[in-house]
Amino acid sequence: MIRRSNLWAVVLAAGDGTRLASLTQDPDGYAVPKQFCSLDGGRALVQEALQRARQIAPSDQVSVIVARQHSHYWRHVLCDVAARNMIVQPHNRGTAHGILLSVLSILERDPLARIMFLPADHYVLDEPSLELALRELSLHLRRNSEGLVLVGIEPDEPDPELGYIVPGHRLSDGSRRVAQFVEKPPAALAARLYETGALWNSFILGSAANWLLGLLRAHLGAAVENMATAVARDVQSGDSSALTRLYENLRPVDFSRSVVQRAPHALRVVTAPACGWNDLGTPRRVADTLRRLAHHHPPTQSRPAAGSGLINLATQQARMAIAG
Repeated sequence: MIRRSNLWAVVLAAGDGTRLASLTQDPDGYAVPKQFCSLDGGRALVQEALQRARQIAPSDQVSVIVARQHSHYWRHVLCDVAARNMIVQPHNRGTAHGILLSVLSILERDPLARIMFLPADHYVLDEPSLELALRELSLHLRRNSEGLVLVGIEPDEPDPELGYIVPGHRLSDGSRRVAQFVEKPPAALAARLYETGALWNSFILGSAANWLLGLLRAHLGAAVENMATAVARDVQSGDSSALTRLYENLRPVDFSRSVVQRAPHALRVVTAPACGWNDLGTPRRVADTLRRLAHHHPPTQSRPAAGSGLINLATQQARMAIAG
């Protein structure tokens, strides 16, 4: 059992998953966001991410941020998450606003919170190796009240479809400065980054909540105070009408491009070893991951029991391959 602390974890599960829509269509032709799908008949990806978070933070301090338009999916898949740990956005308006709403919601409950954010739609083959890096991240959050700490993953291979972090000089606490971000480089550059020790950007990150709120205020301006006011009004009224009105006029803002990459002085990175991590961002990456999974779990071995994933990506991938 994990003892209570100021460490919180938020699973980011509000994305629409449009890049994988060809694999995630249900029988009625609707694309199910990939975080509510399973890779190969087991638990949904968001459930895997929740388990990842619960290994690090107390269970009652693990929240999930979702979008209201996906309620048909998350009410089924996330039925074991307490209502107060469900942070519901009226609409998906990009990761920056999702992180902002998460920070404000958690600060209402814990003014000294340190928050770790984990994407809901990734696959990890070697969970214990990633868990060690998450524990290192949590130690940095407990010890430091300033800065944003990222988790970079040692690549298994050069991949031009992923973002890279180029680590800078090492700091006294064992983390490293971030020298550069490279987003989806050409194949030749991806090979050079791989050879020179660049890391895959996992978008797992953490910060002290109040410090992160200040960073968001610096880059999102009035949107921070507007959302804080809406959250306070809704807490007082017991509904979500103020937040709903606010979200109607919000434009989507990407946290990585609009906040993280504009604050290089405040960034540090800790390294996770190669662990079979994959963001499952495209059908090709899903196929590659399934081939790797088959190598580690050949057909003669028993498969995991079926879980709550609404779509089985392996089955969909096989159907596409036959049709193609």
